[in-house]
Amino acid sequence: MTTSQEVRLTDVIGPSFFDLHQNVKDGTYTHYRLAGGRGSLKSTFAGVEIVLGMMADAQRGEHTNAICFRRYAANLHDSVYEQLVWAVEMLGVSHLWKCTVSPMRLTYIKTGQVILFRGADKVTKAKSIKVSKGYIKYLWFEELDEFEGPAKIRSIRQSVVRGGEKFTVFYTYNPPQSVSSWVNDPQHWNRPDTISHHTTYLTVSREWLGEQFLLEAEHLKITNEESYRHEYLGEVTGTGGEVFKNVKLREITEDEIKTFSVKRHGLDEGYAIDPLAYADVGYDRKHRRLFIYGEVYGAGISNKKAYDAISKRNPNNEPVSCDSAAPRFIGELRQYGLRVLAVKKGPDSVEYGIKFLQDLEEIIIDDARCPNAAREFMNYELERDANGNFKAAFPDKDNHTIDAVRYAMNAECLKHRDEMKKKTPPRVNFPSERPKAPMLGTVTEDFFKGGY
Repeated sequence: MTTSQEVRLTDVIGPSFFDLHQNVKDGTYTHYRLAGGRGSLKSTFAGVEIVLGMMADAQRGEHTNAICFRRYAANLHDSVYEQLVWAVEMLGVSHLWKCTVSPMRLTYIKTGQVILFRGADKVTKAKSIKVSKGYIKYLWFEELDEFEGPAKIRSIRQSVVRGGEKFTVFYTYNPPQSVSSWVNDPQHWNRPDTISHHTTYLTVSREWLGEQFLLEAEHLKITNEESYRHEYLGEVTGTGGEVFKNVKLREITEDEIKTFSVKRHGLDEGYAIDPLAYADVGYDRKHRRLFIYGEVYGAGISNKKAYDAISKRNPNNEPVSCDSAAPRFIGELRQYGLRVLAVKKGPDSVEYGIKFLQDLEEIIIDDARCPNAAREFMNYELERDANGNFKAAFPDKDNHTIDAVRYAMNAECLKHRDEMKKKTPPRVNFPSERPKAPMLGTVTEDFFKGGY
């Protein structure tokens, strides 16, 4: 590609994106997850790569197009549109592109290739997107965390991604503070055609950012380090309402599973739209570590299918602990041959069970084997009341695998409860009638002269 002026790529993208630029150029991946804090140049990179890619495709005789999405159409002009206008200007090719606001689009004059802009206010609108020539190769979802969830993104992609062989999809966003946000869930990005790339302003030159930007960042770092880490470093610092802060996601190998001296199995009955959840866990008493290495999970599973699936995971038919409040469910599984133990729950069973799990050194989950367990434990947060304060009770939703793990570890949960009760000081019962205090008399300035 030639332009009327020499432009070095190092002048338009940050150094932390040099290797990623080569990945995009070579088509190494389809999906590019670009996360980072303020001033990290992730949106700059996406805009430049779309313009460069389309012009390079044109040189090869390929007629490719692009489309950029924001959650709301009203936000398109001042974000992705202006970013792409900036990109063609910085690349020195503005004379080769026509930029219009009504309709909002960029057109490569030589070939008629277009960059379109749409809001995702209604998913059905994406189905009507058409280009007169070629296909839409490039997609850009800006401020990804504002979209409702993965289903919305998937629906848009399925409507747009068709008719071509190669596609490049950019997702740019500042990671939300809450661990429970869907964009922070690793299972949505665990696929071989995806690369996740995190950047910060710390690798960007001072000239690009400006002195005021740096002053603001340093001031926040000094006055509120947690906010600085979230806003400028793009870290998921949490909201303070996370229930399990001891969860670690990693692979649990078969060799490691063989070393577990304590293995337990728990089952939470599915009901109507609520999913059934079964969990295999290992427990390291010495180091107080819990391993979740197997699961069965799904809504609408019949009892026979549940038995078949659990039997595959538990071939030796080791005891499976289940809520005693489901006698018919337990009875039918026993008829099939499953060794089910009915766990009796007390009025505080949820509280002491969760507190046992909270007090463990680590809860290690193999998120490849157990994606639903990973999601539930990572996303489980206290709810807020109307005033924005955290409620005292643990929420009873999206916790099916958590319940299964509680049942599996019920003996340890009970022991932990009893130990906690021993450590709690006895309550002092004051007499209903307290002795009357002596009268002090009238309190005046003279009252204090004696050295009260």
